[in-house]
Amino acid sequence: MRFIWSFICVVLTGCMVGPDFHPPALPNTNSYTESPEPTKTIAIPAAKSGGKAQHFIACQDIPAEWWHVFRSPELDNLIRAGLVNSPNLAAAKAVLMQAQQNFKAQVGTAFFPALDATFIPERQRFSGTTFGDPRAVSLFNLFDATVNVSYTLDVFGGARRGVEALCAQVNYEKFELEAAYLTLTANIVTTSITIASLREQIQATHELIRAQANQVNIVIKQFNLGGASKADVVLQQSQLGITQASLPPLEQTLAQSYHALSVLIGELPCEDRLPKFNLDALHLPTELPLSIPSLLVRKRPDIRASEALLHVASAQVGVATANLYPQITINGAYGWEGEVLSSLFNPLNKIWNIESTLTQPLFQGGALFAKRCAAIAAFNQAAAQYRETVLHAFQNVADTLRALEHDAQELKAQKYAEVAARQSLYLTLSQYRLGGVSYLNLLVAQRSYQQARIGAIQAQAARYADTAALFQALGGGWWNRRGYGC
Repeated sequence: MRFIWSFICVVLTGCMVGPDFHPPALPNTNSYTESPEPTKTIAIPAAKSGGKAQHFIACQDIPAEWWHVFRSPELDNLIRAGLVNSPNLAAAKAVLMQAQQNFKAQVGTAFFPALDATFIPERQRFSGTTFGDPRAVSLFNLFDATVNVSYTLDVFGGARRGVEALCAQVNYEKFELEAAYLTLTANIVTTSITIASLREQIQATHELIRAQANQVNIVIKQFNLGGASKADVVLQQSQLGITQASLPPLEQTLAQSYHALSVLIGELPCEDRLPKFNLDALHLPTELPLSIPSLLVRKRPDIRASEALLHVASAQVGVATANLYPQITINGAYGWEGEVLSSLFNPLNKIWNIESTLTQPLFQGGALFAKRCAAIAAFNQAAAQYRETVLHAFQNVADTLRALEHDAQELKAQKYAEVAARQSLYLTLSQYRLGGVSYLNLLVAQRSYQQARIGAIQAQAARYADTAALFQALGGGWWNRRGYGC
């Protein structure tokens, strides 16, 4: 008896074949970019808002609700609505729940015996022909009540590797949920910034249309008095038409952005309950976090999800390897069998049995070895995809850092161009009224001012959008939310 229990203990704690998973090593790097990373961006005094210098603070952590840095109650309300109503986020939560339940089911079948109770009432007619006496006929009832137990001993760890794979799958879905959470919040922020930019571009275009319409009236009056030619009138009307033609594409893009924002927060586009964003109402954060480069792989949910898939592939190699070895299954039954239901549980009707089965694959046409080779190939594929995910993540951060640096420079240049173009327009308009310049000069000044003003609005919006992109590229601070450790 002692030998039997020792054998069972050895079997239950048997080895696990296949590779033991270890997270990939952290990247050996201290920088995101090829040249030293900037410590701050330049300031743009000419910009009323969004013109402050932004400082990059090394090793500063990211808040869980990072969008609060823009100090916009309307934006906070939109994100709150999106987190509650987003179908994409709800689907990701459901997939995570499915993975968790599959994991629990696998644990139940792998580590615990299967226990079933059966009750079989039966009525039989027995013929004696089987024994050579056709006259021996019997008609009787038979009742069978048994409890059946079956357990496959996990000698080589195949079941445990299967549980390990499903546990890693749960982690994958958890980080996919975090990625969906981060993508949703970042998309709401950037779409809101796009809406604010388009609204200001449309406003600037309307102002320019009004100015050009007034100028058309002036030129027509000058033409009637003989002070301007018909060509001057046609040129001014043509310029007005060109400016008016630029308005519908902006309005169409604005409508599409509003529709996209409605979908992001889980509402129909017809509900029209979205706030009217303005760039001047958003606060540009002056301190931006910059995490340690080597730790980026622990912060990005897409990298953590890719690592979990690598873990799944590693465990599947163990499952495929364990299938090459013997499988031991123990079956047992305990119950009662009798002809009368009222006396079924009489001790004399007691029945039981116990058996074990040892199955060793001998020949299956090389299928098991091929499946193991396929599992190893899948692991190599997952490893390559993990490396690619890490590379793209570092590229993402590097691109965003350079974009923030160049956004400030572009906004400074665009603001300078806008101021210069506005002064040039006023000067040219005054000279034209006095007859000092040709009408062509006025048209060029108007066109230059329109382009410079819209360019400045776009450059200002790019600073806000790339600021949000940096928080997203660094992982979004999900580890600081309730339920996670640091």
